Amino acid sequence: MATIANSDALDIPEKDLPLRDDIRLLGRILGDTLRAQEGEAVFDIVERVRRTALRFRRDEDASARAALETMLGDLSTDRATTLIRAFTLFSHLANIAEDQHHSRRTRAHAMAASGPREGSIAAALERAREAGFTPARLRHFFAEALIVPVLTAHPTEVRRRSVMDREREVAGLLADRDRLALTPEEAAAGDETLRRAALALWQTSLLRRSRLQVVDEVANGLSYFDYTFLRELPRFYADLEDRLAALEPRGPDGDTPSFLRIGSWIGGDRDGNPYVTAAVLERALAMQSGRVMRFYGEELRQLGAELSLDGRFVGVSDELRRLADASPDGSPHRAGEPYRRVISGIAARLAATARALPGAAAGSVDGAAAYTEAAEFAGELAAVHRSLAANGSALLARGRLRDLRRAVDAFGFHLASLDLRQNSDVHERTVAELFEQACPGTGYRALGEERRVALLAAELTTARPLFSPFLPYSAETNAELAVLRAAEQGQRRYGTAAVANYVISKTDGVSDILEAALLLKEVGLLRPHEAALDVAIVPLFETIADLRACGAVMDTLFGRTEYLALLASQGGVQEVMLGYSDSNKDGGFLTSGWELYKAEIALVEVFRRHRVRLRLFHGRGGSVGRGGGPSYEAILAQPGGAVSGMIRITEQGEVVASKYSNPEFGRRNLEIIAAATLEASLLEPGEAAPRPEYLRAMDELSEAAYRAYRDLVYETEGFERFFRETTVIDEIANLNIGSRPASRSRSPAIEDLRAIPWVFSWAQCRLMLPGWYGFGTAIEAWAAAHPGDGLATLKAMYRDWPFFRTLLSNMDMVLAKSDIAIASRYTGLVADPVLREVIFARLRAEWQASIDALLCITEQRVLLESNPLLLRSIRNRFPYLDPLNHMQVELLKRFRAGDSGEAVVEGIHLTINGIAAGLRNSG
Repeated sequence: MATIANSDALDIPEKDLPLRDDIRLLGRILGDTLRAQEGEAVFDIVERVRRTALRFRRDEDASARAALETMLGDLSTDRATTLIRAFTLFSHLANIAEDQHHSRRTRAHAMAASGPREGSIAAALERAREAGFTPARLRHFFAEALIVPVLTAHPTEVRRRSVMDREREVAGLLADRDRLALTPEEAAAGDETLRRAALALWQTSLLRRSRLQVVDEVANGLSYFDYTFLRELPRFYADLEDRLAALEPRGPDGDTPSFLRIGSWIGGDRDGNPYVTAAVLERALAMQSGRVMRFYGEELRQLGAELSLDGRFVGVSDELRRLADASPDGSPHRAGEPYRRVISGIAARLAATARALPGAAAGSVDGAAAYTEAAEFAGELAAVHRSLAANGSALLARGRLRDLRRAVDAFGFHLASLDLRQNSDVHERTVAELFEQACPGTGYRALGEERRVALLAAELTTARPLFSPFLPYSAETNAELAVLRAAEQGQRRYGTAAVANYVISKTDGVSDILEAALLLKEVGLLRPHEAALDVAIVPLFETIADLRACGAVMDTLFGRTEYLALLASQGGVQEVMLGYSDSNKDGGFLTSGWELYKAEIALVEVFRRHRVRLRLFHGRGGSVGRGGGPSYEAILAQPGGAVSGMIRITEQGEVVASKYSNPEFGRRNLEIIAAATLEASLLEPGEAAPRPEYLRAMDELSEAAYRAYRDLVYETEGFERFFRETTVIDEIANLNIGSRPASRSRSPAIEDLRAIPWVFSWAQCRLMLPGWYGFGTAIEAWAAAHPGDGLATLKAMYRDWPFFRTLLSNMDMVLAKSDIAIASRYTGLVADPVLREVIFARLRAEWQASIDALLCITEQRVLLESNPLLLRSIRNRFPYLDPLNHMQVELLKRFRAGDSGEAVVEGIHLTINGIAAGLRNSG
């Protein structure tokens, strides 16, 4: 394929020239592959489409639009699919080049010794030291902290591991070219290997051939542990410990606790997903455990090979000698190698343990006893460490053994804590049936909130179960209890961290929380006589109304002494999840952001008053419309007291692949979350109280934006039809994408649509409505109401207030990725011309008003002027992204006209994949 259009005309800094060269190289190789595989004529069509799409992007040129429609309309479906594959692969390759450039710049910065970069642990520790925090205080912070990125399944993430493996190969080859001095022969060999990888990618299907099952999504999530987490998380900790030791050379011995861990929803999130069952939960837990046990087994094999120390040349502690004597390894070849004998014994015990854990690797040395828990395994590895450290071999203890010990501490036998999630409506029906069967006439669902709470609270004080094996129950109730029983069994098999949290969607009252507690009691995960709660209950507040009420709900909950007693068994910590996606779909971008901010302030005050520690779980998606955006800035923009060393954040959609498929980039993203949490907890307390006039301004702006958004989305006749005909929402729902249905019910109403496909669909047509709609109207209303100093106030808010600055920065990004000209092509899919023109005219006007307002407040001449890196990225990639949109429109026309052949369906899938890859944070 041709290189970036007019790239030489761009003002490219010298430091970014290697990125241009990498993109040109990959484009040239892909173009050569295309010529060789499909012929010169196909390559020429690709180039004509690209150039015409570029002309259309620049000027919304009517002739270019007509030319595109003619060119694409004349293509056979098979030929169209070939073009889509070419542009999709280039989007993926451009992403690889960008990620490699990020790594390149990070290394260049480190080699120049120019000081730690913002967002790094080194920079955060330096700032803390300058602020007067002692090493002891920092160690205390990490001992109390908990930071958890939580992987979730995404119904529109369709990448295959075989494709990702080839892409990782390309990334590794680019890194070698950049970091190694290659001979001409080595350079030629590397070029040929790149061409082989490109050819393999071209000849590999980018899509799965059948609908994903939940276990497929579990396997996809596990791949990121192989790519990044299992190896890079221990390295992150090693670097942190070394930096802390440098601050306090003669400080206390001991490891930093594993405060940064990985969580998952994949296999436990059954809200609206009927395919997440007890059997699926059991399978997910087994797959996770199997993956980590195999990793430990391989690491032990390599560790045994490395620790070939002869007992005649090195001292051995009594503790280690006892372990060596107890080892079942009787090989005469290792009789004088105590460390190898110990490692063999540990490996044998691990294999014995694995035999008892479904899904794990089997095979062991006879006579080995299984470990009762991961801590026992960790203890024997610690004994090896102590012996090495005490006998002149501390340097050996700092290698593979150090990383393995950290991995065991961070991942246990469970790998990742799997959250359960269910909708409160399901809990209500289940609890009502349990009460009715146990005590007919209870009429639980007819009770008011106060009477429900009283009944539930009384029931939580007794160990008597409501469920009876001798009574009939509905399929739903049996399924809910079966999942919870599987969770209880999972804790016994893999450790209590295996299933640690229970998230309640659609929480709007105390009874929703106590219903979940009652169901946990039914399976033994809550034990009243011990006041023990084995699973943290996490209310999720999602809608605008729920966010406004969350402080009062938690205040009332903490007034229940029986609940506070249970909370003590959780260390006095209560987690609350805030829903960015649904609140955005409910009230729009500006109002959602503001109500989330105010909800956090309210929760901080309520928790402070009740002396309960708050841990916030941020349900952010990849897109701005779902709370996405740069993690570092987002965490620092939290109100004072909202972080306090503890935070959980969902990682969703294509951002999971972009953040964590590359190990170096993945570790950098983990470090960013940890550094931001440290800084937000220790260094930003003064940002807790924005000026009162800023708060009043945001209330006024939010109200105007809310009215504009609700009027369009929920009150404009025909908008639902416009949305469904303009976007790929129905195709996402019907074309075997993801395991989860697009809606929570059979209703076509926007209210019942899940937030992920809602936002994703708008991103696909490049309108990005959930990330900006209502802002232009709000600013116009504000300026009219405050003609004197209104704009000056907004500019001051942008300059002085991190929350407002981050809000506008995210909107800047989403508006730059939107394209009203391309969106206009999708509106051509709307059958009713009057409906099309009326609604799109409103959208176009609001889009332009939002851009004008944003540029005025931020004092930029163009979008992303203050973010040249992202601006460069868009300039590099969008000439190859835009054609995918044009081809998606063409294939949607054919599909909706009745052509549902395999090639059309595959082509639509491919455009969805390619556009998501090109945008990088659309879902």
